Amino acid sequence: MADLKYYDVILKPVVTEKSMNTMAEKKYTFLVHPNATKNQIKEAVEKMFTGTKVAKVNTMNLDGKTRRRGNTVGKTPKRKKAIVQLTADSAEIEIFSGL
Repeated sequence: MADLKYYDVILKPVVTEKSMNTMAEKKYTFLVHPNATKNQIKEAVEKMFTGTKVAKVNTMNLDGKTRRRGNTVGKTPKRKKAIVQLTADSAEIEIFSGL
């Protein structure tokens, strides 16, 4: 397991049409550190956003895509995405409220 602080776990929110539609069910999507565990993600969300209680966390490892530029072939970096489900009595996450 990685020795990560809670402020290093969440990298940025994912703002897509699909993630915006799931916000009605209190599901929020974030890009997280590739070595972060579900418990670390849960702790980071509860500490960074006051009044939130996490019910469950689902994670996905996304491999990098193959890209070509002329004769050179490379890969984009791999990422990890987390979908965080909040409890019914939990507060909303403020960074998504203005979108």
